[in-house]
Amino acid sequence: MAQEKADESEAAQTQQQPPSPLAQSGADGSSTYFNQQVPIPQDDRQVWFSFRKLWAFTGPGFLMSIAYLDPGNIESDLQSGAKAGFKLLWVLLGSTVIGLLLQRLAARLGVVTGMHLAEVCHQQYHAVPRIILWLMVELAIIGSDMQEVIGCAIAFNLLSSGRIPLWGGVLITIIDTFVFLFLDNYGLRKLETFFGLLITIMAVTFGYEYVMVRPDQGELLKGMFVPRCQGCGPSQMEQAVGIVGAVIMPHNIYLHSALVKSRQIDRSSAKEVKEANKYFFIESTIALFVSFLINVFVVAVFAEAFYGRTNMEVHDVCNATHGLHADLFPFNNETLQVDIYKGGVVLGCFFGPAALYIWAVGILAAGQSSTMTGTYSGQFVMEGFLNLRWSRFSRVLLTRSIAITPTLLVAIFQDVTHLTGMNDFLNVLQSMQVLEDLGSSYGLAGVLHQHVFCRHLCCH
Repeated sequence: MAQEKADESEAAQTQQQPPSPLAQSGADGSSTYFNQQVPIPQDDRQVWFSFRKLWAFTGPGFLMSIAYLDPGNIESDLQSGAKAGFKLLWVLLGSTVIGLLLQRLAARLGVVTGMHLAEVCHQQYHAVPRIILWLMVELAIIGSDMQEVIGCAIAFNLLSSGRIPLWGGVLITIIDTFVFLFLDNYGLRKLETFFGLLITIMAVTFGYEYVMVRPDQGELLKGMFVPRCQGCGPSQMEQAVGIVGAVIMPHNIYLHSALVKSRQIDRSSAKEVKEANKYFFIESTIALFVSFLINVFVVAVFAEAFYGRTNMEVHDVCNATHGLHADLFPFNNETLQVDIYKGGVVLGCFFGPAALYIWAVGILAAGQSSTMTGTYSGQFVMEGFLNLRWSRFSRVLLTRSIAITPTLLVAIFQDVTHLTGMNDFLNVLQSMQVLEDLGSSYGLAGVLHQHVFCRHLCCH
């Protein structure tokens, strides 16, 4: 009895807990992404599942899933296929499942408390560890954002047959990202529909490449469900680690815990909280399943078409078909090394110009969507950790400038055709995920603390 009373007391304190300053600011339209909230249809019937309610909750999970489809993930996928064939698909599957579990925890935090992870960290931690954690997460976000912007710039270069230089693509990405970020002024659901369109473009373009290449389905399933890598060496093991780092991006936890606040939920009702947790989990599962399929498309295409090929083979084919930048591939018998740019070029050489341009459109959709959600992540993290009350334009300008400035400098001094240095640069950026993982471990401690504190409302 004493324990039950203690639980009831904790639940009452949680229900009476005032909303965070950021949640309060949403009423006047100054808070990021929360100019409006989506109402949840009520149904008096006692049904376990409703498509109407699932549709009302659909949106945050798909925006979150874009981080699983950014250019960093696409590059990791194509390199995995080219270096290891189908052998590392089980790593991709396992990483996605782990990511789903983390995203579920993030969504539950936002649903139960009405605060996202950065706000919880601001509430739970003293100034020094909070600032250190904020700086570490910001650094990781900047590294990811730079990869995404460079991916967009490479896509513009491919689509223009080299006429738009790398720095020009970065400038275009800066401008259009600012424009797209203000789409939520025209309605939250319209913004979510736009992101859904970008995901659909990725599915169609990379799916087209998959159908065209026709990978071996038996080998694909074997690589996905048999956890082994026969004949793998240091290069394949390094790639496996890269897959995990590319898929599990802890700053995405901050994003998802904030996005779920866009739904109207009565947090004083245990029934509504339980229902919201259920539908957000179903939506996240569907969204990450879609993202997993798109990643599998990319891995399978390069595993089937380019695994084990040499530079000489590709050089000969590109010269015979008058492919774009055939001189990218040296005339030797070393194993083919590909990246986002070279991947598009070799697709064009082997399967025609249409394959190259369709690939570039998919990369552009991946880069454009992830730069926008990455900017949202940066704003949520900055607002939550620092409790900022700046205007929307000031926050967007600052978070964009922090990431764009070093990216533009790299683009100016690095030519798109010399991608050996670019690959090294991107690998350094991916290694920043180590810092992000460390920072997120502190943040997850805050998640678990709040999760236990609200256990009366957070239905298991």
